[in-house]
Amino acid sequence: MADWMMRGEYVKNCNCAPGCPCDFWAAPTHHECTGMFAMRIRQGHFDKTSLDSIIWGGTYYWPGPLHEGNGTLQPYIGDKTTAEQRHALLTIMSGQAGNAWFEVVASVVSTVLEPKFVPIRFEFDLARRSANVSVAGEFETISEPIKNIATGDTHRILVEMPAGMEYFRPEIATTKVLKGTGAIKFDCPGSHSSLAIVEQRHTGLVKSDIAL
Repeated sequence: MADWMMRGEYVKNCNCAPGCPCDFWAAPTHHECTGMFAMRIRQGHFDKTSLDSIIWGGTYYWPGPLHEGNGTLQPYIGDKTTAEQRHALLTIMSGQAGNAWFEVVASVVSTVLEPKFVPIRFEFDLARRSANVSVAGEFETISEPIKNIATGDTHRILVEMPAGMEYFRPEIATTKVLKGTGAIKFDCPGSHSSLAIVEQRHTGLVKSDIAL
């Protein structure tokens, strides 16, 4: 099995109400699950292939709770990547290179669409609970802080997941924009957003205090 690692900024936005039900072993807010995820790798490698500075992600759709399967995934990888880097990331995403999170996701996806190698816009500010990620003609999302409905002030929520596979301590935000216009279509403003710094390895998600 390949020795791989990628550490960086991670966004996962879906059509559920803020506070992803999947993190609580609950059914999706609207039964089906759709949205996007993306990561900007600050440091990473796959054996001897560097993954530094690559942006990758995907859009997804499940007709019901994820554990029931039949998911569809559209992968995206930055257009400046080499053939070796693309192979590495697609192997990781397929769950064939270890890591419980990628293995679980792969087990409930039945349709993987042809990967697209495209320019990916990625802006991320964890402290401000803000992100802007897009691929022209495919999807766009803007994350922003949840507002206190009484005062209008920003409202901060952290979810602690000591045994997490996707992340350990995401900041919870909401989507100003969450729109898919490619093969997987959705339009879900005011829905859920998770923002986190993560370090994934072939052995699984690990805790790290190394600054980006």
